[in-house]
Order: sequence, then structure tokens, then C-alpha cells
Amino acid sequence: MGSFKRADRVADRIKEEIASLLLKDVRDPRIGSVTITGAKVSDDLRTARLYFVEMGKDACSEEVLIGLKKATGFLRRELGRRLQLRRVPDIIFTYDPSFAYGSRIDTLLMEIHEEEEKNAPAD
Repeated sequence: MGSFKRADRVADRIKEEIASLLLKDVRDPRIGSVTITGAKVSDDLRTARLYFVEMGKDACSEEVLIGLKKATGFLRRELGRRLQLRRVPDIIFTYDPSFAYGSRIDTLLMEIHEEEEKNAPAD
């Protein structure tokens, strides 16, 4: 049970560090609008899956994936310097579709609300 808690703690630290690195240190314009939404580290701490969205977009562009893949080596090296881990986990970037889904729901709810206001009887 202890390793599960450790994996969660490591995931939180990795998420914070990667978000900071993407914001401050990675200069690739393809990934300038990427936001890390979550992280999941395997129980053996060998793999870190980082979930991301591209702000303002409802889908992930191929250019963003290429940029993230290109930055992975740098990000792993920096993680190794910042976190005292025996082995730095492999990083896997995964697009997080839940944000686009939530955004679509918000848009639909706004449209319904506007329609109701337009059709409401005047007092």
C-alpha cells in the first residue's frame, strides 16, 4: 500500500515540475499553449503518463505531439536533476479529451439558457 501513495506523491511532483519546465524552460512554439492536466505514475515508478490539453483547442494537433515528443529527453534530464529519484520514469504524453468534452457541455448549456431567455414570456 505504501508504494501506491509514493506513486501518487511522485506523480504530483512530476506534474508540477513538467508544468513549470514547459512554461519557463521549453522554447518550442508548438507547445506554448500546452497545459498539464494530470499525471499518473506506475506503482514501480518506471512510467509517468502526463495528460495535457492545448488551451483554446478542442482537439490535439499533430504539431503539439511532435513538439512534446521532441522535448521529452530534455524534460527527463531536468526531472532527474530536480527530483531525487533512483530512476527517472519514462514520460508518455497523452491528450486529455475530458476538457474538450466539458467545454462542449458548457457551450450547449449556454445555448439552452439563451434559448430559454429568448422564449420566456415577458412580464
